Amino acid sequence: MKDLLEFIAKALVDEPDSVEVKEIGEGRSVILQLKVADSDIGKVIGKKGRIANALRVIIKAVATKGGKVAIVQIID
Repeated sequence: MKDLLEFIAKALVDEPDSVEVKEIGEGRSVILQLKVADSDIGKVIGKKGRIANALRVIIKAVATKGGKVAIVQIID
């Protein structure tokens, strides 16, 4: 999941080298924290949060298939 989120985020932003994904959690629950450059925050969130929601849906589907619960957080 971490690699998938990082791959998608790097494709969306202008500065792919600044994309960082941190995986927090153990067992069944996982929190993925996505950090991008300040200038790329809007590209990851999208209009009315549509891109961010799409990212969350994709990661949630992958997590569910693996028997886990995942939450995606976009942080500064």
